[in-house]
This record gives sequence, C-alpha cells and structure tokens, in this order.
Amino acid sequence: MPDTLFDKLWDMHQVAVLPGGVSLLHVDRHLMHELTGSAAITQLGQRGLVPRNPELAFATLDHVISTRPGRSGGDEAWSRAMVDTLREQTSRLGIARFDIEDGRQGIVHVIGPELGLTLPGLSIVCGDSHTCTHGAFGAIAWGIGSSELVHVLATQTIRQRRPKTMRIHFKGTAGAGVTAKDMILHSIGALGASAGTGYAVEFAGPAIRALDMEARMTICNLAIELGAKFGIVAPDRVTYDYLRGREYAPQGQQFEAAVAGWERLRSGPEAAFEREVEIDAGAIRPQVTWGTSPEQVAAIDGLVPDPTHEHDPVRRVQLQGALDYMRLQPGQRIDRIPIDRVFIGSCANSRLSDLQAAAAIVKGRRIAAGVTGWVVPGSLAVKRAAEDQGLHRVFLDAGFEWREPGCSMCVGANGDLVAPGQRCVSTSNRNFVGRQGPGAMTHLASPAIAAASAIAGTIAHPGTIGAEA
Repeated sequence: MPDTLFDKLWDMHQVAVLPGGVSLLHVDRHLMHELTGSAAITQLGQRGLVPRNPELAFATLDHVISTRPGRSGGDEAWSRAMVDTLREQTSRLGIARFDIEDGRQGIVHVIGPELGLTLPGLSIVCGDSHTCTHGAFGAIAWGIGSSELVHVLATQTIRQRRPKTMRIHFKGTAGAGVTAKDMILHSIGALGASAGTGYAVEFAGPAIRALDMEARMTICNLAIELGAKFGIVAPDRVTYDYLRGREYAPQGQQFEAAVAGWERLRSGPEAAFEREVEIDAGAIRPQVTWGTSPEQVAAIDGLVPDPTHEHDPVRRVQLQGALDYMRLQPGQRIDRIPIDRVFIGSCANSRLSDLQAAAAIVKGRRIAAGVTGWVVPGSLAVKRAAEDQGLHRVFLDAGFEWREPGCSMCVGANGDLVAPGQRCVSTSNRNFVGRQGPGAMTHLASPAIAAASAIAGTIAHPGTIGAEA
C-alpha cells in the first residue's frame, strides 16, 4: 500500500516497535512553556534525571505571563513565580529560552514557525494540545501530557500508537471574505468535533494550496477541535518561501538541499487513507459559533438552531444545555446578538496577517459603546511588525487595548478573563463552558468578523458596517 505523507513521517521517526504494537518515536523538537514545562523539569529533577538533549528543547513564556504593557513577568505572585522558575531552570540546564529581553518571546505556536524551529519532516511535541499547528509545515506535531513531557526530557523519545489516516480534500475555491478560520470551523460543524478522533488528518486540495502559511497554521491549529491530535499539510513552494532566511532554518546551500528532501514529503497519488472527506470550499460562508463546542457553528447570517428539531435525544439535551449557557433562544439571528467584548489573539489568529485583516476593518471607525476590545499580538516579532505598519495606532484610535504577546484571554491562565455573564467574540479556538472565565460566553470567529463585531456592538459581518473582509 503506498504510504501517505503521515505514514512516511511516522516511519522516519520510529526507533522501535514495542510490545503491543506501540511505536517508540524520536523527538526532534521539544517546545516548552512555563505552564507545563516548568513542572516537568521539576519532576525530572526529583527523579534524579537531567535532559538527555537540552539542545533540542526550546522554551518560551506565554501561558501565564502578563500581557499588560510594560510587563516583565506574571501579574500575580504565583504567576511571577512560575515565570521565574522556568527562567532559572532553562538557564541552569542549557535549554534555549525566548524571553522578553531578547525580543523573541511569544506564543509557542507562533514563535516556533517564525524562528524556523518548525520545519518539514520534523517531529515536534509540546505540552499543549494545539501543537498540531506546526503540522502546517509538513511536520508531525502533537500535544503531550505531563508524564510524557518528563519522558521526552529524559530520553528524547516518546511512546505513541500510530493513528489511522484521514484526508479532508477542499475542492474548489473559497469565496471572497471566507478565511481559513471559516473553512476549519465549517469543517468541524459539518463533520463533528469527534470526527478526527483516532486519526491523523491531512488537509489537501486546491483551496488549501491557495492559502498562505499563516492561514494553513490556522487550519492545523484547530485540527484538535476536530478530535485529531495531528493535522498536516504537505510542504510546497509556499512553505519554503516562508522558511527561507528564518533563524533556525538551514541557510544557503543547506536550505536548497533541504528543499530537495522536503519535496518528497507528500502523499502518493495512490495513497490509501482509512477515511476520505471532500468539502466544497466554494459553498463555505463566514462562520461564527453559537454554542459551547466548536462544532456548534453556523453561517454568520444564520439562525440559532432549535433543539426540538433534533431527533437524537442525547444531542437534543446537549443543544439545549448550550443554548441555556449561552443565553440564546432558538431562531435568534446570529448576526444580531449583542456583545460585550472582543478578543483578537491566541495561537489560532494572532499573526501579522490576522492583525492586518482586523485593522483593515477597524481603520477609521470606533468601537461601539459598552464594548471592550483587546488586541494581543502572538509574539514580540509580530508586535514590532504591526507597529512598523502603524496597525497599533489603528487599533488604539478605534478604542482597542494594544497588549503585549501571550495566550491571554484564549484560556485566561494568566488572569486575563471575560467577566461572568459577558459575551465575547474571540479569534481563539475553544468556546467551552468557562473557557474564558466562569460564566463567560464565547463566540469563535475570524479576525475580520471579530473586528466588525467590535464596531457594530453585535456579532457582525464586515459588510454590515460598510467594510469588506
């Protein structure tokens, strides 16, 4: 059977097949952050062990670090302690750390690609479920748990059971104003939040090939919301052009030699997948979630569904529970729901192109009365690039807060929370109950829709405020 891209990558990293058919894989990159990485290093030390390959581990500060302007660590004593602990550990053990003072700090899934740490053909792990983001480059990348973090530190390997393979083929061309966020939210809504469970998902087709690298990262970032630990896109010229000249990427002739090898990283024309799905990209419209799962999503001009129309009793109860939590009524128009907050950030949508898309909507306009808007760049590099283009001034003039890089209000681990009972349009990737804080209500959307909603004061398409996405 011809191999899929994922099978090729898996076999490249398989050190041994263990009893029970479990693979032992070599890990090429171990990305770390202060929320889970520090605890793993502490456990490693308690067992009398040291990192086997500290040169293959890379740490940053993103989950609990403050995003307040002028910050140097956490906002609270506990978060400052976590930040300081990781700083001490990485310095002592010789693990590279991308910190504020050297200008390379940012969300781990943003700085990995922008530094060239993320390369086609690598195996990449991190104590964060959205590590699948790095699959956009043709790498096998996935989030791991606490005990696995310690195992990787001690051995530079990990035990994994090979998943089945699934390909989602996006045929056709996405329409004007339809973004990568809309494509992946639509897919999750159409297939279900558990459709990818047990699979490694390859995203393919002309609509994927038409995306730039930052958009492909958004697609793979939400693979975990489809239930898949792995999301992957075969590398191509778009990938190579993005990586050329990045700090940790091969340089000069070594880069061209690497490209020759990366060209072989693709599924063969006769590759057999355990499951194949086709989605018409041309039929996708801008999407917004209305419930408490990414699969509870609809077109922005659609209606909140009526649970009584659902035949499955279990699903009917779930839908009603989501509506009760979100304080919505069946048949309510999604694009008329009033909001309190807008968050533009997270590892899904905090890159320069995301901020450019939002700024294009916001420019010359003001946030609606009663709405609080935050823009949190994904990294210090993104922040500098945005400021060089004057985007920060666009947001500040419109009434947004312009924050420092971090995960911030995606998960609120640093204390950046939406107040109980408030409704937030968010460019992040999860809208679970309490995700942005106890009692907070989250609607996932693209940066363009988030920006338009801040201006309108309701969930809004850019066209309704006289702007084009």
